[in-house]
Amino acid sequence: MRRSSGDIEQPGSGDDELFRTIAEESPNMIFVGRNDRIVYVNRIGVEVTGYSREEFLSPGFHFFNIVADECLENVKSNYEKQVRNIDIESHDCVLKTKDGRRIEFILTMRLMEYQGEKAVLGILTDISQLKAFESALIESEKKYRSTVDFLNDAIIVVGQDMRVILANDASKKLTLRCGGGADIEGKTVYEAFPFFPSHVMDEYRQVFADGKALVIEGDESVNGETIYTERRRIPILENGKVVKVIGILRDITDRKKNELELKAVNEKLRSSNKKLKDLVVTDPMTGLYNHRYMGEVLEKAFVQAKRSGQELSLLMLDLDYFKSVNDVYGHQFGDIALKQFSLLLKKIVRSSNSIIRYGGEEFVIVAPDTGKKGVMQLARRILDTINVSRFGNKKKMINLKVTLAVVSFPDDGVVKPADMIRMIEQILGKAKESGGNRILSLEDMKTEPKKSGRTNIAYLKEKMERLHKQANQGLIEAIFAFAKTIEMKDHYTGEHVERTVYIANKIAEALSLPKDEVLRIKQAAILHDLGKVGISEQILQKPSKLTKKEFKEIQKHPQIGVDIIRPIHLLHDVVPLIMHHHERWDGKGYPEGLKGEEIPVGARIIALADTFQALTSDRPYRKAFSKKEAMKIIERLAGSQFEPKITETFLNIFKYSSK
Repeated sequence: MRRSSGDIEQPGSGDDELFRTIAEESPNMIFVGRNDRIVYVNRIGVEVTGYSREEFLSPGFHFFNIVADECLENVKSNYEKQVRNIDIESHDCVLKTKDGRRIEFILTMRLMEYQGEKAVLGILTDISQLKAFESALIESEKKYRSTVDFLNDAIIVVGQDMRVILANDASKKLTLRCGGGADIEGKTVYEAFPFFPSHVMDEYRQVFADGKALVIEGDESVNGETIYTERRRIPILENGKVVKVIGILRDITDRKKNELELKAVNEKLRSSNKKLKDLVVTDPMTGLYNHRYMGEVLEKAFVQAKRSGQELSLLMLDLDYFKSVNDVYGHQFGDIALKQFSLLLKKIVRSSNSIIRYGGEEFVIVAPDTGKKGVMQLARRILDTINVSRFGNKKKMINLKVTLAVVSFPDDGVVKPADMIRMIEQILGKAKESGGNRILSLEDMKTEPKKSGRTNIAYLKEKMERLHKQANQGLIEAIFAFAKTIEMKDHYTGEHVERTVYIANKIAEALSLPKDEVLRIKQAAILHDLGKVGISEQILQKPSKLTKKEFKEIQKHPQIGVDIIRPIHLLHDVVPLIMHHHERWDGKGYPEGLKGEEIPVGARIIALADTFQALTSDRPYRKAFSKKEAMKIIERLAGSQFEPKITETFLNIFKYSSK
């Protein structure tokens, strides 16, 4: 809710705005009470009572404050019944205005939901004019004619023979509206109002019989139109006997429609609140429950399992190396794969289980009434299904790998939900360390071989450093060996790679990039043309200019190279550099048309080194440029194809040797 003038709590927009409009435009006084105070009053309420909105909404001010003493007990009783959701009929009520006047109303109360909490809606219809007429009528029939015709309510006086003795102008207008005639005095009630059903006529007979006044609300269909009415039947007594009955018919169609609209708004608000609650606990991308819902559902399932002696299992999944999918194909493609993966999970997992997106690529399945055997079968079914499924779009489809961990209550000795989360995260971490794409339980983890013996810490550190250096050296050698395989298809590419690596390495060092970044650039430069193993030799060795179709084929080589190395975990960091080494600073490159600093810095460096080496090499379709000519071409392309700063650094390093 937003605040408006007078610091009144008003609805905000949509359904709330409809509520405000209806309430503010209503001819009746409308208030909303909650607990011991008024939380909303409309414009008519302020005008009629003389109290300001600030006074109505101030602490300690309640609707009861303005109710006359003789009505207070009845109003309080009915108000409390409404709070308990006990329906009550509309009833008379007298209010005291700020300046001491007394005004008679008919009070209707209903229970509603206001600002997300239960509250009492009060609607008051002013009947002071009607009461004045009733008093005047009883005192003297000779004096009331002008008063009767002045009122908007349809009023008739009925004798013991059920004929209309008197009818005011409003009653005649009503009969005309409903298709009858204006001349109704002297006719029976049924003849005067044939469009109303017989039970309306029976109300007069009832009052003549028992001498008690009636106040009834109803709706009638007249000429295809629904008319809501409030009917009052008031007996006139002489010597204890009913001699006449005053019939008062008030058209409350507008009021009823307002009430129905308010009720509809309330239902929409209730529905909206439920939708908002669902949104709070739902992951917007996959449609699965989110991390916020995790604690709630697991707590309930755990308590239920302990109370009923049932089993409860938890299954955690992590997509292996999913970051590289986003790096290579972009987050939009990664989102598509995640959505498809989530839909597949929904098909595999039974509806009584809750699937939760626990993190970026992590998912949790809460499986009530499921033991270790059942959850292991579910895990195996998921692993087998994922391994044979492909994800993506019409242009590209990929395989995904997944690692799964399971924990069960009471088998695994957990005593609270937090234990299950902590334990399953440890098991999943262990499974990932061992290579992933597998299922691991607590029993499996306990039975796996353990290293024994104690090792001197200093010796252990030294050994780890030595192994790390050996691993890096071995990786570099392996990368070179892998790249050399291209020479079998394209001798130029094999020689070209080594010179490109040298230039890229020099530029990276001159830019004072971190050592690990320089190493990644060197590795990416070694592998940047690896994808050419998937390109036809006829295209690679074509002596003339490539056709558009052939050039499109050549443009696939970054993607082919990435697809080859993506499963190799140690090479994940070089994937973006290989993927984007043909992007241009002005955004006109390929495969994705990245621009400026959107292109990884390593890819920008390799792009320049690759181009310079290509210019200074003999190709089947042209002779090599001299180094000086190539330098001038590179300089001209600064700001369009190449980053200006990298171009300047390159020229400063190699200018002397190019002269």
